[in-house]
Amino acid sequence: MAPLVRFAPSPTGYLHIGNARPALLNALFARARGGRLLLRLDDTDRERSTAEFARAVEEDLAWLGIVPDLFARQSDRAAQHDAAAERLKGQGRLYPCYETPEELERRRRRQLGRGLPPIYDRAALSLTAEQRAAYEAEGRRPHWRFKLEARTVAWDDLVRGPAHVDCASLSDPVLIRADGTYLYTLPSVVDDIDLGITHVIRGEDHVTNTGVQVQIFEALEASVPVFGHHNLLTTADGEGLSKRLGHLSLRSLREAGYEPAAVRSLAVLTGSAEAVRPVASLDELASLVDLAQISRAPARFDPHELDGLNARLVHAMPYAEVAPRLAALGIPDLAGEAFWLAVRANLATVAEAALWWKVVAGPVAPVIADPAIAAAAAETLPEEPYGPETWKTWTGAVRERTGAKGKALFMPLRLALTGLDHGPDLAGLLPLIGRDRAARRLAGETA
Repeated sequence: MAPLVRFAPSPTGYLHIGNARPALLNALFARARGGRLLLRLDDTDRERSTAEFARAVEEDLAWLGIVPDLFARQSDRAAQHDAAAERLKGQGRLYPCYETPEELERRRRRQLGRGLPPIYDRAALSLTAEQRAAYEAEGRRPHWRFKLEARTVAWDDLVRGPAHVDCASLSDPVLIRADGTYLYTLPSVVDDIDLGITHVIRGEDHVTNTGVQVQIFEALEASVPVFGHHNLLTTADGEGLSKRLGHLSLRSLREAGYEPAAVRSLAVLTGSAEAVRPVASLDELASLVDLAQISRAPARFDPHELDGLNARLVHAMPYAEVAPRLAALGIPDLAGEAFWLAVRANLATVAEAALWWKVVAGPVAPVIADPAIAAAAAETLPEEPYGPETWKTWTGAVRERTGAKGKALFMPLRLALTGLDHGPDLAGLLPLIGRDRAARRLAGETA
């Protein structure tokens, strides 16, 4: 059976590169196996979930090249969540608790002081009907906990191999808050069941959740999906990524001019058995993903590595691929291909091409570092048309006239022609600058 996987972000902020990892691993897993991807917005946090962030999720995924096959919102499925909760209550697996946060904290401290694990002691299970009524009369509303079976839950993890969680060491998790809203756990299970999710691929921070959720799947008499828990992207210092790191949001990376293929490659290949390298094709990237070969160690994300990947992708881009983007930067088609081939090796992002087009088209304030060389260059400047060999022929004539060679020859010419001490090969730029602008710049005029 073809897999159905899901990416289930909460629309409470902009996605960052750490979110791109599970999104891509799910999408590529499905792509390689003829499966489908569900985008499910886990938007049950009513206060923090916004329509703006929901739209941004879809935009960011589209930029990465991820087009979900199915779409769902948890907020549309409250009736199904309520039905499952009532079913668990009827089984006695979901039970009401009336402790305040302060009471729970005091109890936790007492247990730690006695050398006991700070897990919930299930005191609520021994409340009488009268005691519950008394709490209700005080204005207390219950939160609801799921009664775990004291056993080990084991599964064969797609990433980690044989895995298990000892549920006897866990507190019964709260599934419903006192205000009646759901925490993540129950809606996630109910939606996975109803929507037919076959594989759940997510970060290793959910391993303990899996032990709990497997028991909920079983209590609801549903098939348990296959789980895979990959390592998490961290900063180079080992800090966990979060939505507060705005400079690493996919939106910020896009606005900074990074290529989606560079972001995809780094998000997927970091912390895997594959060397991190630019992979332009989604199909090729899907063929490289082997969940069983993902490292158990944290995957450290280095922004400088993204810079290098991006530059390598840009340097290899053919003109046909980049032509519409150059046109949007104001670079005319007539000069487009010759210009692109001349400058691409000096670019970190495609957008930087606009800077070099300004050098070509002007105005440029020349720097006359050596008047003698500038004068000799102006006197020997050949007539047009210019081609790839013009620069070599011309600089040879200037060398014969002045005796200058190497950096002493080429740097004054570069400064005069471009106003800069660095840049693309002038053999490619000179035909684009043209004789008129070159002559004026050699004369010290802004042109």
